[in-house]
Amino acid sequence: MEYALITGASKGIGRAIARELAARGFNVLLIARSADLLQQLAAEIGSRYTVKTDWLALDLSTAEAPQNVYDWCRARGYAVSILVNNAGYGLSGSFEKYTLPEHLNMMQLNMSTLVGMTRLFLPDLHQRPKAYILNIASSAAYQAVPKLTLYAATKAFVLAFSRGLHQELHKTTVSVTCVSPGATDTDFPNRAQLGEKGRKAAEKLNMTPETVATLAIKGMFAGKAEIITGFINKLGAAMAWLLPKSVVERTAMKIYE
Repeated sequence: MEYALITGASKGIGRAIARELAARGFNVLLIARSADLLQQLAAEIGSRYTVKTDWLALDLSTAEAPQNVYDWCRARGYAVSILVNNAGYGLSGSFEKYTLPEHLNMMQLNMSTLVGMTRLFLPDLHQRPKAYILNIASSAAYQAVPKLTLYAATKAFVLAFSRGLHQELHKTTVSVTCVSPGATDTDFPNRAQLGEKGRKAAEKLNMTPETVATLAIKGMFAGKAEIITGFINKLGAAMAWLLPKSVVERTAMKIYE
C-alpha cells in the first residue's frame, strides 16, 4: 500500500498538506516532534477520510533522523510514493544573536535532513509507477534577507537543489517540485522570534496554510519545477531579479530591524 510522507506535519503548511492529500485519497504518514498533535491529526484524518494513517514523533533536526524515518517505513512495510519535505524553521535578528549550535541546528533541519530524506527514499520512489517529491522553500529564497540571513540562505539552497534534481530526474517516473510560500498564517513568526515590525508586515500579506497547500499539491501533480504562491510573492521575486541587489537587501532588512 502506497503512502504520502509529510515531515513537519503537526502544524501549519505540513498539516494542511496532509489534509489535502488525504482528501485526495492518499494514505498519509505524519512525521514531527509533537506526539500529541500528530495523534490528534491522524485521528482526525482517519475519521474524515477513507485512508490509512500512521505517525512518528521524533526530532528531525538530528543527523540520524532521516535514517530513522526510513528504517521505520521499511520496518512497517510502507511504500512511499509522495515525499513532502516540509519541516523547517527560521531565526530572525542579527546573525551574531545566535550561537553556532543554534545556527547549525537550523541548517541541519532545513537542508541536511531534506537532502538525507530525499537520498534515502529516492531509490524506492523510482520503483513506483509515478512518484513525487515536494520540497518547501520560501519567498526568502530569491534574495539575501539581512536579519534573516542564514534562514534565507538555507531556503536558497532548497530551491537550487530542487530545481537541479527536477532536471536530473525529468526522464524518470519521479517528479520534483519546490514551492516557495511567502507570509503564511503559521507559527513561523514565533519560532523565528520576529520583531513587531516583521509580524505586522507578515500579517498584511498572510495566506492561509490551506491555500498554500492547495497550490503546492496542484503544482506538484502538474509536474512543475517551481511554484511561488501569490501574486505579491511572484512580484517580489521578479523585483529581486530586476533591481540592484543592494536596494532589495536594504529594503528587506528594514522589515526585520
